[in-house]
Amino acid sequence: MPRKIIVVTAAYGHDRIAALGGQQALLPIIANAGADGVEIRRELLSNTQLDSLPELARQIADHKLQACYSAPEPLFAEDGKLNPLIPSLLLEAHQLNASWLKLSLGEFRSSQQFPLLQQWLAQSDVALVVENDQTASGKLAPMQRFQAACNVLNLPVTLTFDMANWLWVDDSPEAAARVLAANVSYIHVKAAIPHHYHYRAVALDDAEPRWLELLNSLPGDAPRGIEFPLEGRDLTAVTRHYVNLLREE
Repeated sequence: MPRKIIVVTAAYGHDRIAALGGQQALLPIIANAGADGVEIRRELLSNTQLDSLPELARQIADHKLQACYSAPEPLFAEDGKLNPLIPSLLLEAHQLNASWLKLSLGEFRSSQQFPLLQQWLAQSDVALVVENDQTASGKLAPMQRFQAACNVLNLPVTLTFDMANWLWVDDSPEAAARVLAANVSYIHVKAAIPHHYHYRAVALDDAEPRWLELLNSLPGDAPRGIEFPLEGRDLTAVTRHYVNLLREE
């Protein structure tokens, strides 16, 4: 069965998306490039668009794409309790007909909140995935602790493995892959190079081959999301190039 390739709308850049008229304008580009799905970013939706998620879901379906939904919110708030926005975010993901909702981890301290999270997830048809972000909460140690707790309590939450974010928090992507691979259900494919004391994401053709070795150490059946910059005059051609590359590798 061919690998699923998801295109993250943010890969086109906020300015380009705004100039095109919003994320819905990217759907024909992504579909014509041969991708299987689109990751819709909540931070790129206006309030009007948030009120029209069923219409966006219809447009995504018309282009025969799978939807997933990313919100710039942590699973756990600063006080260690569950983010109270999660039920409404799950509802938005449902309205979008998304297969999963992606969040960051936030301040995970213990599994005491898991029964409530289990209850929220049981009331939704949307899966939850947690991504390693570019904060201290996205380091390997808390991500590993969280996933171990999920496994012990059979909580149906899996991981989005962002291949480059580990660099921002001074962790080894390869070490993270060895520890977390079994629980990874979605991969954000990204390469990065040093830039002004931090890192900058770059297109795969401009990166060292490290990204490919890392990708090959992750589950081969996990959907691969393109989250590195997609730039150029012909966005469909650029997107198709990387869709084909990631499907074959």
